[in-house]
Amino acid sequence: MANFLKQLVENNKREVRKLEKLADKVISLESKMEALSDADFPVKTEEFKARYASGESLDKLLPEAFALVREGAKRVLGLFPYKVQIMGGITLHNGNIAEMRTGEGKTLTATMPVYLNALSGDGVHVVTVNEYLSTRDAKEMGELYNFLGLSVGVNLTGQSPEEKRAAYYADITYSTNSELGFDYLRDNMVVYKSQMVQRPLNYAVVDETDSILIDEARTPLIISGQAEKSTVLYQRADFFVKALKEDEDYTIDLTSKSISLTDEGINKAEQTFRLPNLYDIDNSALVHHIDQALRANYIMIRDIDYVVDEGQVKIVDGFTGRIMEGRRYSDGLHQAIEAKEGVEVENESKTMATITYQNFFRMYRKLSGMTGTAKTEEEEFREIYNMNVISIPTNRPIQRIDAHDVIYPSLKSKFKAVVRDIKERHEKGQPILVGTVAVETSELISQMLHQEGIPHEVLNAKNHFKEAEIVMMAGQRGAVTIATNMAGRGTDIKLGKGVKELGGLCVIGTERHESRRIDNQLRGRSGRQGDPGATQFYLSLEDDLMKRFGGERMQAIWERLNIDENGDDNFIQSKMLSRQVESSQKRVEGNNYDTRKNVLQYDEVMREQREIIYSQRLQIINEENSLEKVTKSMIRRTIHRMVENHTLGEKKTWDLESLVDFAANAICHPDDISLSDLKGKTPSEIEGLLNEKAMEIYKEKQEQLNGDSQMLEFEKVVILRVVDRKWTDHIDDMDQLREGVGLRGYAQIDPLTEYQTEGFNRFQQMIAAIDYDVTRILMKSQIRQNLQREQVQGARSVIAQGHDRPTEEPEQA
Repeated sequence: MANFLKQLVENNKREVRKLEKLADKVISLESKMEALSDADFPVKTEEFKARYASGESLDKLLPEAFALVREGAKRVLGLFPYKVQIMGGITLHNGNIAEMRTGEGKTLTATMPVYLNALSGDGVHVVTVNEYLSTRDAKEMGELYNFLGLSVGVNLTGQSPEEKRAAYYADITYSTNSELGFDYLRDNMVVYKSQMVQRPLNYAVVDETDSILIDEARTPLIISGQAEKSTVLYQRADFFVKALKEDEDYTIDLTSKSISLTDEGINKAEQTFRLPNLYDIDNSALVHHIDQALRANYIMIRDIDYVVDEGQVKIVDGFTGRIMEGRRYSDGLHQAIEAKEGVEVENESKTMATITYQNFFRMYRKLSGMTGTAKTEEEEFREIYNMNVISIPTNRPIQRIDAHDVIYPSLKSKFKAVVRDIKERHEKGQPILVGTVAVETSELISQMLHQEGIPHEVLNAKNHFKEAEIVMMAGQRGAVTIATNMAGRGTDIKLGKGVKELGGLCVIGTERHESRRIDNQLRGRSGRQGDPGATQFYLSLEDDLMKRFGGERMQAIWERLNIDENGDDNFIQSKMLSRQVESSQKRVEGNNYDTRKNVLQYDEVMREQREIIYSQRLQIINEENSLEKVTKSMIRRTIHRMVENHTLGEKKTWDLESLVDFAANAICHPDDISLSDLKGKTPSEIEGLLNEKAMEIYKEKQEQLNGDSQMLEFEKVVILRVVDRKWTDHIDDMDQLREGVGLRGYAQIDPLTEYQTEGFNRFQQMIAAIDYDVTRILMKSQIRQNLQREQVQGARSVIAQGHDRPTEEPEQA
């Protein structure tokens, strides 16, 4: 392990040296670009485009293109990228992740690779975590791109297809990750080429890469429609579990956050619902509802995992503390929480199209990203996205002092110490940012500060609309700001007058998050661009992370040091302790990575199937001449399958009556083929006869439709309707398979292998069903001149919030 870490450090140093060399080349062109007039900039862009079209690579153009952007930024924005920003830009162009500290100017860094890659004419996507940032950056950086002669578009929710198309066909498109994914899914549900808005996915720069590609990796984007399912069962299950007692009727495993009924609990369920056997196959729906009601009541905690606002259950993002508008827990968990909280239980829905961020972003020809914290997840970025994480040096040395963690015996003594520290620092005027993991912690500290008479602002999921205003003031003299983890993202806290002399901004963490990245983001709010700053984390033996992963070890340390646990002022502060906490965090990160990797392996099956269906669907939509070859192949395959299935074994066991029925139902008039026509023939002769009949009818249809264009449209209507209906059913089918396949592990069968095998078989069955339905409709339908293609109805876009089951792919919104 030590050698591996050493190798990573050496690799990073070597990479940084290479970047410095290339950055020096860019800097050497400074005076050449300075000599250009403003009117020369778009001319230079056209020159670069022509050179690229003539075969010169973007790598070759890089020094000049970067130097041009630098000079342009100086003239338009009044900003001149530093050497480290050029190095960050090269990293992004190479399809890697630039890890740059807070305040190092990531937005400006991205302009250089974005401009360079836009020269190809294939489009560049700049991906942000919310529409405010997309709009802001497109407006501010758009001035620079326009000056250089490139067009900029912003892709927003609620835009018309025409507006979206214009945004995507601009040289550079700003968008959120969710809107990009939804547009991809919607484009693969349209029935006319003119309705598509996206171009092929070329190059993306993902801001806050770790948030989108790691924290949200498993989040499925879902286009869904209503499904007819009752909500009564949720309320009955909720009523039942509320009467249960912990340890007697159910047990909770804190480490895995799982919950299950005991034998006593199972007996109570059988009595309550009057069942001889709860786990009978017919009761699987009820078992599922009871499981979700248990999770909702005893694992999902109000004001930590979710809030209830205006009669709605809204998810709180555990990484940022923000409310995740429009998101719902999947697999019926959200409905179970609604039943628990006594609000209206929304209907379930049926998935029509779905993709995870993990799979969507891997479809780009080149992907890159930037963030302040990615090194801890380097292995995952490399293995799943084929991106290396390069740590870019800071422009000025870091002055911040990160103190070792302090650990207290109880939550009560920890919070007393936090308030004491805040009071001392506030009295001398030092601004303080207090980071909390949960909404209820921020409210508890706020209450304690009120009692001490310390003025402060609270920034959490309940008042995030004041975020920009509160953060803007957080670095002013005497400011005290309590924030959930949302303070770690996209916010720049600038120091007020005289604050540097007081030691800069002090960040106080009230507990460690299960991910080191989130702690590092919180630390990174302080000490930006060489400013002074300080950080201190306060922990207790009663913290969730300590109880789940470090409790016993920490307890042993307390006993070894012979410290009185009941003394409120007793605490430990040491480097060894900080290392111990980090090792607990690494274990959680490892578990989370394994879960995401496992989910990806399951998702891989659907990814391959989705790409096959979408590419073939696109071929149908794009076809401008004839689909005769495609449809005739479908007809022949259907006939071959039917003949093969009904002529197995000895001749006397053949089921020729079923073949006559098939011909009557799917190919021709019932009088056209009789049993006597098939008797005495070999399977290939029967197949030949049926094919001949089918081709005659196909020719008749062509003649009826007076020309190739009408026949082409007729075939498109039929194929698209059948494919869309069957694909939607297949997604639902695969969701149910995924839910049930985990149980096969009890029979010593690998659930993943079983899912892959069964998934392949079901996909083959779906293809056969598509062939059959297309054949039947084409052969048996009455020709109408006014046939129109129809898109799947009742679809809506939602982001499902998954939970931590290894084999879970959420079925619903």
